[in-house]
This record gives sequence, structure tokens and C-alpha cells, in this order.
Amino acid sequence: MSAPHIWVRAETKHQEHRTALTPAAAKQLVAKGFKVSVERCTERIFDDKDYDGSGVTLVPHGTWRNAPADAYIVGLKELPENDLTPLTHSHIMFAHCYKQQAGWKDVLDRFDVGNGTLLDLEFLVDDRGRRVAAFGYHAGYAGSAVGLDVWCHKIVDGNDVKFPSINHFHNDQALIKHIKDRLVVAVNKFGRQPRVMVMGALGRCGSGATDFFRHAGILEENITKWDLAETKAGGPFKEILDHDIFVNCIYLSSPIPPFVTKEMCGVPERALSVLVDVSCDATNPHNPIPVYYGATTFVDPILRVEFSDAAPLDVVAIDHLPSLLPREASEAFCADLLPSLLALKDRANSPVWTRAEQLFKEKVAESKK
Repeated sequence: MSAPHIWVRAETKHQEHRTALTPAAAKQLVAKGFKVSVERCTERIFDDKDYDGSGVTLVPHGTWRNAPADAYIVGLKELPENDLTPLTHSHIMFAHCYKQQAGWKDVLDRFDVGNGTLLDLEFLVDDRGRRVAAFGYHAGYAGSAVGLDVWCHKIVDGNDVKFPSINHFHNDQALIKHIKDRLVVAVNKFGRQPRVMVMGALGRCGSGATDFFRHAGILEENITKWDLAETKAGGPFKEILDHDIFVNCIYLSSPIPPFVTKEMCGVPERALSVLVDVSCDATNPHNPIPVYYGATTFVDPILRVEFSDAAPLDVVAIDHLPSLLPREASEAFCADLLPSLLALKDRANSPVWTRAEQLFKEKVAESKK
């Protein structure tokens, strides 16, 4: 059996600085006999030279289409929506198409027509059904940071001043210092700390969101943590409106009553000022936050929801929040993913990969109905 070939494609999403394979992880794959090709990329948090000495082959940016037929094309974000050419390789990535998101049939059709295979990173699970690798912790962590930044901006600069673009941070300490400095000014003007609420606080994402609030200095008494026990009666929940910042860390695959509605938010006595939808899945028919539609970006982070009788609500819906801390997020993710990548040597006997391939086949069949 020939050694598996991992081909890491350069990310094309604007301000996506993470990578699906860090230099350290690449070196370990090479040591186990893998062939690893890494596309050159100027946006990646790791420079091309960081891969020197790891045994990988650096290849030109965007050449994955010409990769050997047996290569696994590994990336993070989905491929450009305006490209509908057939996909002939096995792709390991987050495709965002298994829960009937907008354009999901087009994505699966590209694989079907090209006889390629999608091994979706979001659905690589162990025998207990738990994801083997996820960016959830850093998504929640970054989501709370951006939420606090937006709240501070509204307090200090007012609703009429546009929130600026966001740049990534080279490490978490730089991010924490930035937000702490902002909070000092905002809290002095507002008279108290913001009251914050994390929905899904016991999960990876919720843990990250809660941790950042603590690291930024938000007192425990100002952090409301809700999970299954608090939501079992079913929403909507008016308690959300009593908080200055609400961070949604729940991603649902089945319909439930919404946590909060746009109609609820239109009351003048609402305290809620900033809503961070970390799950950011507004096109999902089961979205529990039907307050907005679409997504925001690091360039334009805020979607403003206007009301006739209430203050505007600013929504953060950035779908690659972990890229705010690309180094830490990439290192944590790759460390968790590495054992599964190593299992590609015997993919046919790896439950993680056989489950992923079977799910792909089921979703392709579903898309044809």
C-alpha cells in the first residue's frame, strides 16, 4: 500500500489565517511515511518558511486541482460558491452542506459529478459520536471577545459611529489586553460591567465563550450560563433580553422553539445591545436565533437590526471567528485531528473515516430526492 498523500490547499476566504495542518503536525505525518504537499500562502499565520525542515513539499498557491488523483485535498473553509466545476479528489474540509444550508445541493452535486468524496471535518466523530477535532472552543472565545469589543464601542463612541474592521491577534494575551483596555473606558462611562449570557455554556464553544469573559475580567456574578437544564421548557426566553451581551453557542440539527425572536427584541425596555451568534448558521432552517439573515465578516463585523420603538441590536455573525486567534486555534485543532489523519494509512478499517464516507453517500442520495 502506497503512503497517503496529504495536499494542504491555501485558504481563499478573506482574512482566513488558520491552517488545516501546522508545521508541527506536518512533520509528524512525514515521519510516519506520509507524503505532504503544502500550497504556498501569504495569509496563513504560519509562513512558508515555517515548514522548512518538516519534510513537506511546498507547491504553488491554488494548484490542488492538478494534484495526483489519490491525494487527499485538506482545507478548512468551503470552496468558492461561484465555482461549480466537478470535484474529483477526496476532500477533507468543512463544507457546510449537510444540514440543508443554502446551496447545499450544488456542493454535493460537484462531488457526485466528479466522482469525488467529501469527508467533512464537522462530521468526523468517534465511537461515542463526539467530534474528533473542532474549533468550537476558540470560536466561543473569539465570539465573546468581539461581543465585548462591540459593546465597548457602542458605549464609548455611540450607535452612530460604525464599528471598525477587525484584525487578527498573534496570541491570546494580546487579545485579552486589547479588550481589558477597552473595558476600563467603557465601564467607567457606563457605570457597571456588562451583563453577559452564554447559551450552551457546557459545550466546547460555550466553555471558550465563558473563559474569555473571565479572562477579560468580567465578574462571575455578571456571567449567566445556560445549557440543556435551563432550556428544556422551550423558548423563547425573555431572560436573554435582560443581558447586555448574548452569545449563542448552540448549533442545532432539529427544530425547536427559538431562543429569541425579532419581535421580542423590538421592545424599548430591552437591555440586550449585542448578539453574537457563534454558530452563525442563519440559512439553516433550524436556526434558533431568527433575528437576522446572512453573515458578517472581519471587514464588516456588524449586522444592525433596526426597530421602530427600540434601540438597534448589533449582531455579530462571523463564520470563521477562530481566525481571530489563528495560531492557537490551528495548533489546538491540528493536535486533535492528527490521530485521525494518521489513520488514513488504513482508511478502510478506520471507523472515523468509514462513517464519514457513509454519511457523504447518504447526503448525496438525499440531495437527489
